[in-house]
Amino acid sequence: MFDKMLNRLRQASLPVLAASLLSTGTMIAPLSVQADMFSSDKFSFYGDFRLRFEADWDSSNSSGKKRTDRNRARIRARVGLKYKPTENFEYGVRLRTGSDRSAQSPHITIVDFDNQDTGAAQLNFDKWFLKAKYNGLWGWVGRNSIPFWKQNEMFWDDDVTPSGIAAGYKLKSGETEFGLNTGYFSLPVGMQAFSGNVGLGQLVLSTKASGNKFTASAGALIFDANPDDDETDIVFDNGKRVLLLNDTYKMDYTVWVGSLQAKLKAGGLPLTIGLDWMHNDKDYDTTTTPKRDERDGYVISLKLGKLKNKGDWLLGYYYAHIEKYAVNSAYAQDDWVRWGTAGEAQGSDMKGHEFRAAYSPMDKLKIVARLYLVEAITENNQEDGNRFRLDFNYKF
Repeated sequence: MFDKMLNRLRQASLPVLAASLLSTGTMIAPLSVQADMFSSDKFSFYGDFRLRFEADWDSSNSSGKKRTDRNRARIRARVGLKYKPTENFEYGVRLRTGSDRSAQSPHITIVDFDNQDTGAAQLNFDKWFLKAKYNGLWGWVGRNSIPFWKQNEMFWDDDVTPSGIAAGYKLKSGETEFGLNTGYFSLPVGMQAFSGNVGLGQLVLSTKASGNKFTASAGALIFDANPDDDETDIVFDNGKRVLLLNDTYKMDYTVWVGSLQAKLKAGGLPLTIGLDWMHNDKDYDTTTTPKRDERDGYVISLKLGKLKNKGDWLLGYYYAHIEKYAVNSAYAQDDWVRWGTAGEAQGSDMKGHEFRAAYSPMDKLKIVARLYLVEAITENNQEDGNRFRLDFNYKF
């Protein structure tokens, strides 16, 4: 019943949803008030465009066989519309590029310099939601980004948008802020189907002192898979049945996440230090799940500088150690490795480094270079690889 309700919301048009919100008030409101509710300043249009040059080299699969080096140009485009009839209510939709098969990546390969397949290119709505807030309370229903404070994408990719309901509370006292985030969602399989659910809860505490900011958070994501659902076996790509990585979609996870972050001043420059710890508390059957004890992960990060205004620059370093079942890799990051399939990255059982440099030559444009050096953790997995990305990101 919950999934049917979400599908109806997704299929509803902007005028229908807006009219539903306003029907009671507009029955008795003067015409001038109605006109104000639909005035142009209630609507906001936004989006972003990315041009990416990507190189993968010296990469091996799990058996140690070398993969073909790959050099390609890719793009990402997203456009959204928000309607805010009052200070307390908001409706939003967003359209993105990418493949129907992938919830993790909105990118389209436009040129493969090694004459390999460029892959699928489709458009999908990845956000459609109704949001409300009152004082420190907030909530939304529909499809949106998860309400979980994080400083990287190791346990949840920013591009993955589940469907469901979320609610939370923020309380601020002086320089200290307390936040509670909760939600229950249907999990995407590709971009057009859903299977299984995830519930989450998180506490976030931040405080400022002498120009420095400190944040601590603790929470959990509880994945409840539906292994009998056919959607975990296939998605459709131009009418073709495509197999997915079933061991991730068909498994339950209870992933606890604890994070610490300090934003300091180092010689007048912003310095951000981060630490994340992940632990999957799910106990698996030893006969059906190899590597069952590999359920921990951590990330250490350092960033110097910022990227807000023209002329800003940033240098960053990350070290990640993510064991096989520390995260549900079907919904975790797809940046670090080439492992997995075109529709689903397999970003676990890995350790390695990210080196980052970024510069903002003009307002709304950021140039980001990232180098990844990664290898598998377990001895019988010989996967490794090097990856370089150069992104030109423009927002409007």
